[in-house]
Parts: sequence; structure tokens; C-alpha cells
Amino acid sequence: MKPKKGGNRRENHNTNATAWEELQISNDFIFGKVMQDPKLCKELLQRILPQLKIDHIEYPETQKAIRPDIDAKSVRLDVYVADSNNNVYDIEMQVAMSKEMPKRTRYYQSLLDMQMIDKCESYKKLKPSYTIFICPFDQFGMGRHIYTFENTCREDKDILLEDGTTKIFLNAKGTMDDVSPGLKAFLDYVAGKKPADPFVDELEEAVENARKNREWRHEYMTLLMRDQENREIGEKYGENKMAKLIMLLNEDGRLSDIVRVSQDEECRQEFYKEYHIS
Repeated sequence: MKPKKGGNRRENHNTNATAWEELQISNDFIFGKVMQDPKLCKELLQRILPQLKIDHIEYPETQKAIRPDIDAKSVRLDVYVADSNNNVYDIEMQVAMSKEMPKRTRYYQSLLDMQMIDKCESYKKLKPSYTIFICPFDQFGMGRHIYTFENTCREDKDILLEDGTTKIFLNAKGTMDDVSPGLKAFLDYVAGKKPADPFVDELEEAVENARKNREWRHEYMTLLMRDQENREIGEKYGENKMAKLIMLLNEDGRLSDIVRVSQDEECRQEFYKEYHIS
């Protein structure tokens, strides 16, 4: 499943068009391909969640694509797996910091839920889920390598909602001594360093092999072209909206407002609403 998500995460496909031969584990496409190896994926999960004893993992559907209904945002998850303990995981490699990131985890987690139960089925069928965002930046600015969120009672922090959902942000730029050496080595690797760690060595080899895969290269280039086309369509659409707004303001003699909308995005959005331009 993958939200082709806004704040647009497919800035991710590194559409500043990083050459295929230069892509690293921090690229979401390469990360997703490397994590198709269950041994590597299991080891990463175990380093992130050492309290869980994961015997083995399985892939409900590789590169699962989800579209809840005809009007919903289409999503493709980087890594969607389940383990032997009845847990499900969505692991996402992020690139660009966005204030929408926390709400993005909420959306991803809701997609996991919708895959587990159909209408009229018991909520008991909902499995514990972990939504994990790997970031080469500190979303919360506190220097931690890991931020783990569960739902608690605001009035009494000892009361857990126990809804079975956990959201984790990993920060490759952390400065605290707050994670295991194994997880720290992985995050250093995401940040572009080459720590001495056997798991990192395996990941590096897997990345090199992924870059040699011609089929994956073709798939990546196709995605890049589609992203570029979609951006151009979006830019064209934005230009058309602006042109229509300026025309209507001019017809109404609101010349000073034309200057305002050309300089102020918030003002522009208000006028779009006023003139029912969508």
C-alpha cells in the first residue's frame, strides 16, 4: 500500500532525479526493494522493537496497493509485513520533513485497519499494528533517535487506551544515547555513514544488487516519468486556476485584490472559495 501522499512524499522518488546508480537505502524505492528480503526486514524490525520476539515475518501482499473507495487517496506502502505474533507493520522511508507527517501516520494506520476487517466484522479481528517512519531528519527537534507514540489518557498518563496501535518515528540525525548500538548503526547508515556493523554490510550488498536489477531500474524510471507528468499537470492546473481568478477579479474591478492574490497564497485560497474555483 502506498499513500501517494501529499506534502508529497513522492518528492521521495528523489525526483531531483538522482541517478539510479547513486540511490541509497534512504531512497524509498530502493528501501522497499531491499526489504523484500524477509531476513533483512525481520532483523530491522527486531532492532527497532527489541521487546518483541519475532520468529518470522510474512508479506500479506508485496508492495500492497490500497484504495479504500473511489474517492479516496491512492496509497502504496513501502513495506507491509506481518509477524508470527499476530502483529502487522508498515515501514516507510521518508525524505522531506512536513508538518503533516503525524497526520500521515494516522492515515497509514487507518489503512492497515481497513485491510484487517470487512464491514460488519468484529473489531476483535483488528491486530496490533505498528506504523514506522524512518526519517533522515528530526521531526520533533528533541535530538532523540526514536519517538514512540501510543494513545494515553490526558488526565492520567498511567491509563492506556490499549487500542493496539503504535506509531514510531526514527530519526537518523539523533544525538541522544537512547537506542541500541544495532539500531544506531542502521540509522547512521540511513544518514549516509558506513558504520562497522554486519547488518549494515548486508544492507549495503542488497542495495548494490538492487541497483543491478534492470527490471527494478525500469520500474523506477517509469515512476519518475509519471511523477514528472503529474507535477506538470498539477502546475498547469494551478496556473489555470490563477488565470481564472485574475480574470474574474478584473471583471469586478478589484484591481488591488489582483496584486494581493499574486503575492499571498492564503489570500489566494480565500478568493478561490469566494469565486467557487476548484
